Amino acid sequence: MSEDYYDTLGVARGANADEIQKAYRKLARKYHPDLNPDDKTAQKKFKEVQQAYDVLSDEKKRKLYDQFGPAFEQMGAGGPGGAGPQWTGQVPPGFEGFEFAGSWPGGGGYGAGGPGGGGQIPPDLEDLLRQFTGGGAGFDPGGGTSTRRRGRRRPAEPGADVRHEVEVPFRTAVTGGEVSLRIQRGGQKSGTISVKIPAGIDDGQTIRLRGQGEASRSDGPAGDLLVTVRVAPHANFRRDGLDLVVKVPVTLADAALGGKVDVPTPHGTITLKVPAGTSSGTRLRAKGQGIHKSDGRTGDLYAEILIAIPRQIDSESAELIRKLNQKLAFDPRADLNW
Repeated sequence: MSEDYYDTLGVARGANADEIQKAYRKLARKYHPDLNPDDKTAQKKFKEVQQAYDVLSDEKKRKLYDQFGPAFEQMGAGGPGGAGPQWTGQVPPGFEGFEFAGSWPGGGGYGAGGPGGGGQIPPDLEDLLRQFTGGGAGFDPGGGTSTRRRGRRRPAEPGADVRHEVEVPFRTAVTGGEVSLRIQRGGQKSGTISVKIPAGIDDGQTIRLRGQGEASRSDGPAGDLLVTVRVAPHANFRRDGLDLVVKVPVTLADAALGGKVDVPTPHGTITLKVPAGTSSGTRLRAKGQGIHKSDGRTGDLYAEILIAIPRQIDSESAELIRKLNQKLAFDPRADLNW
């Protein structure tokens, strides 16, 4: 394990409590044994993360750790049965060179010259020793012992994430909206939750809802709900990045002579001008009429012209078309080659 608990959690030494907790939650989810049942390395990392969080989330322990490093916990170890610090005639580690008025319990005043007599511990040293033993548990300033010890607090484990998949209409994916999901969280009762779909969401994109996953079994934070969005196809529109492409049928007269056609868009109906002599497959661009993302990016709309011919043509109309074809003498496949 890294000797630096800050490195273990990936936070700066000046990180506040919220930053430390956020880093712990992220790493705990990543290395949780339930999510990595066959990964011994991940399980070991999970224990290291817990140990680092246990110290840095406790104000007193963190203060001592910052001053003495990982060995600070050993400085509070006592004799048999956890009796707490007792005078052994030796200067406690980390206090070499300090002078204190008074003496250690059981005889032996403590100053620059070593043991003396008096039976009292200096208040400043007593406070620090109480911190080493968890607020005084296991230490008796009168020289005796205490059977009360405070166990190390184990960080609560977060709940597991829950994954779900939902299909939304093409229109909802483009303009945004809301869908209702019925979620089953492990052994908990199922429930309905509303999920907001942001405008312009891509097919396969995942939405994370914090704290909507399974509840923790140890009073820790709940897991997250991960919703993968699938976009249903549209009968007329398709998406190309932020752009939209739509096939727009026009009459033979519109294509040959030119005209104006109305085209629906996600932002309202617009009118496009079809130039005379327009062939099928020609694209007309409507700037800014594509997808509008929440970050301000926008796409365009491309109207792909499709010349529509009636299925039933009477004999008089057919004759007119033959005459027109002969008059134009146009070969549409003149440039078609392998």
